[in-house]
Amino acid sequence: MRKVDVEPWTTEWVMKYEAEAAMLRSIFTDQLLGIHHIGSTSVSAIGYAKPIIDILLLVRQIQDVPLYYESLRLAGYEPRGENGIAGREYFVKGHDQRTHHLHVYEPSHLQAVQHLLFRDYLIHHPLNARQYGELKRQLAALYPSDPAAYQQAKADHCQSIMNNAQQWKDMNPGG
Repeated sequence: MRKVDVEPWTTEWVMKYEAEAAMLRSIFTDQLLGIHHIGSTSVSAIGYAKPIIDILLLVRQIQDVPLYYESLRLAGYEPRGENGIAGREYFVKGHDQRTHHLHVYEPSHLQAVQHLLFRDYLIHHPLNARQYGELKRQLAALYPSDPAAYQQAKADHCQSIMNNAQQWKDMNPGG
């Protein structure tokens, strides 16, 4: 059974991302356009996160990703197909004790753009990041055995961050 485990942020997560990114680059050599550390483990100012490394992989052709399933399985990743988001390939590593989530998109996919914008906004707005981290910690205490309830309880806050991130991007179009 999966638990909601939120831990203090650690630089170990950056090292885990870097090691996994190197391995994924060796698998997706001819398809890879970009690889990014996303999610709460990528933003130190958040302060708390589930210890699962989220990785965004940008590829040339999403329809070619199944060609890499066997190599990803050998690396410990379980393919989940689109998993509710058209145009995505999603993978988990670690079964019920998840260590990594891999989100694969083409670069123009709205979800890929939003993942990066969400991360970049929180990096540039550490107070907002800290507030989000505190909420995550509180909700994990409320829903330690219910990942779905935890996700649902933070959904409105995440949408508010996304709205703020979009306004920030619109006011700073050059980056």
